Amino acid sequence: MQKSTRADTSAETLNSTHQCSGAVQMRIKNTNNHHDRLSQTKSMILTDVGKVTEPISRHRRNHSQHVLKDVVPPLEQLMVEKEGYLQKAKIADGGKKLRKNWSTSWIVLSSQKIDFHKESKQQALSNMKTGHKPESVDLRGAKIEWAKEKSSRKNVFQITTAAGNEFLLQSDIDFIILDWFHAIKNAIDRLPNDPSYPSRKLELFKIQRSSSTELLSRYDSDVKEQKPENLKSLMFRLHHSASGSSDKNRVKSRLKKFITRRPSLKTLQEKGLIKDQIFGSHLHTVCEREHSTVPWFVKKCIEAVEKRGLDVDGIYRVSGNLATIQKLKFIVNQEEELNLDDSQWEDIHVVTGALKMFFRELPEPLFPYSFFEPFVEAIKKQDNNARIEALKSLVQKLPLPNHDTMKVLFGHLNKIVAKASKNLMSTQSLGIVFGPTLLRAENEMGNMAIHMVYQNQIAELMLSEYNTIFGSEED
Repeated sequence: MQKSTRADTSAETLNSTHQCSGAVQMRIKNTNNHHDRLSQTKSMILTDVGKVTEPISRHRRNHSQHVLKDVVPPLEQLMVEKEGYLQKAKIADGGKKLRKNWSTSWIVLSSQKIDFHKESKQQALSNMKTGHKPESVDLRGAKIEWAKEKSSRKNVFQITTAAGNEFLLQSDIDFIILDWFHAIKNAIDRLPNDPSYPSRKLELFKIQRSSSTELLSRYDSDVKEQKPENLKSLMFRLHHSASGSSDKNRVKSRLKKFITRRPSLKTLQEKGLIKDQIFGSHLHTVCEREHSTVPWFVKKCIEAVEKRGLDVDGIYRVSGNLATIQKLKFIVNQEEELNLDDSQWEDIHVVTGALKMFFRELPEPLFPYSFFEPFVEAIKKQDNNARIEALKSLVQKLPLPNHDTMKVLFGHLNKIVAKASKNLMSTQSLGIVFGPTLLRAENEMGNMAIHMVYQNQIAELMLSEYNTIFGSEED
């Protein structure tokens, strides 16, 4: 007898037309083979888009979460505006000064931040894919300025963040550093000054919502307890919360009245409450008050440097402690007597830093604005003797305070050059330090890099030809 094995064919229910994109297929298979088991499979036919649309919740809490997502833009919207190699040095972290160490960095500028990569561009891209985070600088509330006194290198500018971090960026190529400066400045100008925006806006939204909910819940619980002291306390909190805005308005009104009624600077000076300032005043104003043609502070600093700083390595190039320099500036502005031999001014770089700051903060530089172009035209002359004669003629036409102060200063710098074997400060080094400080254009928008070259050359020639330009007499 021949055995025959027949398998029961499973009933399949299929929709062959598939008119509905969400149709479900069911297939049940039964077999007599004991190794097989009952199986049931389900398959979902996706929509034409290729994904199942996520349902939109109408719950208030979920709706508020959708609103909060719109407050802060996603990181993908931070488009890269500029990238390239620059020399970078971080000199402060949260206000704490750091040792200046220059290194080459691949820098990426986006709409509101700068990323510093230690590696090359290719390595930086691969690290970003693997999740490696570079050092970032938030540009919201940041400041950017040229920092010629912070380094002996040329073309240096500084970025100071709202968190107190300070970075120096530098390139030897003029047009590259100018392009970076303007790109970063434009990015900062487009951003709000408040570095906590928009996170602060998000935080306020959460606080306002949570505080109102909490207040109402406390109100319900206190009412249920029916305790008079609780009700009294709650009513006080409600009244205090409601009157908060009016209190702020009253404070603003009082501050506004105080500001409009505050005495002028001239009135305070006449009453002796504020003394005449040395730093930040015009050179001729300082000299008129002192009945001199050279400010006494300039003489004091030069005397101290010639007494104990001529042999110091990097004199006028090395920066002193900024906090101590600011303290010296405050004392000079408030007091008439100053003893630079005091132990608190032991670091001679503090004295030189204060002297450079005095000239840098003059409203009009030692070389007056009206003389800037004539001095530049003089240094452009091809013949060296013609350049010297042109400079000498211009120096003789300077106002007396500018002429005499310039003569004293460059005479002092010549003594620094005479000790160049010990202090390592040549005419070129001093020209780089003092050129942009003493000589600058009133409007430096377009030709800053070109002007920098001429500034240094003029200062160098004034030093090397001091006797010819100012005469051989000594003060």
